[in-house]
Amino acid sequence: LSLGAIGQLVADRLAAMDVEVVAWDPFKADTPLEEVFATCDVVSVHTPLLPETRGFVGRELLASMKQGATLINTARGALIDEPALVEVLSERPDLFAILDVSDPEPPPPGSPLLTLPNVVYTPHIAGSLGSERGRLGDLAVAELERFASGRPLEHALTREQAERLA
Repeated sequence: LSLGAIGQLVADRLAAMDVEVVAWDPFKADTPLEEVFATCDVVSVHTPLLPETRGFVGRELLASMKQGATLINTARGALIDEPALVEVLSERPDLFAILDVSDPEPPPPGSPLLTLPNVVYTPHIAGSLGSERGRLGDLAVAELERFASGRPLEHALTREQAERLA
């Protein structure tokens, strides 16, 4: 779900392995969201958290997932209606969820997300290899030096672009 920078990277890497990729994006929706949930083996969420996307993955979409499907969320926990997710996963043990984020984060002690047998929960570490922190720091310092010296920024974002980032 969503073809921003991360979603597009995931889609490209999967397509390179001959995986059929079906995409839904709130800004360029080619496939209806309901169709994605009803037909895909894996639904991977990469949507930015905006007022209109908060809780948009609700009970109806979750319950419509095909048998044996997996939901992966590495974006933002608030994109998914978590009480509905717990309810659907409890009713449908054939479904799975791999969650790297939750709302709130971390889940409170006793949260069913931590005990359901069909949920894998990781503590917001997806995609972190460790080495990117150094590169990001170097990039930020170089960009700050360009700004301070009056040179054009190499990685400037418009407000609209920033609002669409997951």
